[in-house]
Amino acid sequence: MEHSFDFIAIGDIVTDEFIELDPREAVVSENEEGRKILSMHFGDKLPYRGATTVPAVGNSPNAAVAATRLGLKTALVTHIGDDEGGREILTQLEQNGIDRTFVQIQEGKETNHHYVLRYGPERTILIKHERYEYRLPDLGAPRWIYFSSVGEDSLPYHHEIAAYIETHPEVKLAFQPGSFQIKLGYETLQDIYKACALFFCNREEAMSILETKERDITALLDGLHERGVATPVVTDGPEGAYVREEDGSIWHMPMYPDPAPPVDRTGAGDAFASTFTACLARGMALPEALRRAPINSMSVVQHIGAQEGLLSMDALEEFLARAPSHYVPHQIRAPLS
Repeated sequence: MEHSFDFIAIGDIVTDEFIELDPREAVVSENEEGRKILSMHFGDKLPYRGATTVPAVGNSPNAAVAATRLGLKTALVTHIGDDEGGREILTQLEQNGIDRTFVQIQEGKETNHHYVLRYGPERTILIKHERYEYRLPDLGAPRWIYFSSVGEDSLPYHHEIAAYIETHPEVKLAFQPGSFQIKLGYETLQDIYKACALFFCNREEAMSILETKERDITALLDGLHERGVATPVVTDGPEGAYVREEDGSIWHMPMYPDPAPPVDRTGAGDAFASTFTACLARGMALPEALRRAPINSMSVVQHIGAQEGLLSMDALEEFLARAPSHYVPHQIRAPLS
């Protein structure tokens, strides 16, 4: 099985049910801390504008779809229940061209199902993670592993993955932590951080991981690297993305301009991180991978759900050919001596 797969994604899978709220019935306000609050009248029968069900999504499944459409031989390690939701997910994975060898069906368990409350392009997600018996199958030696969100009972699973990378140095690990993994903190997951060839988070998540109030991107990238991450990537919303190479050089990439107002921002971060990883897996240099990753993010937010807008490599290259002149990566710090 050596290098039988280019890209194996590991993480939970879910069916998302998107419910578009009526802004006449739901209100968004800010509390004293500046945090946005979604409010609706309690006990009322509230009309909504529509609902859309999207099976087989989640950080890692989204990454698997992105990698497949970009031409990589891809598999997914995930867990589902022995129920109708699980069977629907298996069908969707097959339709997306993702190998299902490592999908583990667990009897007596339910397949994850989340509800996504849409308010304009933003969303609030109601989540409920089933407790699965996580175990790592025999993966052989893929070129890349992409690890992301799993349930709260999965701590030993993280250590198992880190141990696998230690014994398979030819396999590169990309880690895009979910909210639970970020809450665990660096000390608890330091073996995973140190095993990373690539690491993705946004500015606020980096501050949380490093337990700092420092907001400077350069300092955050250096802090992650000092803790063992070979190549950290920190996104900063409309300001774009920043990458620190192992030699200390730092690159900045602006966002690709939206052709129309975003419809749904779900999955934009997954699209960026997985496209960047997949382009490296295809043999591109870091600046070239960085040029392409924001294009898939731009495309995804033009659709409902995290996968419909994911592009093929040909389509991605067409957008790149039409990019404005300012859409280029800039090296904002030279390699350190």
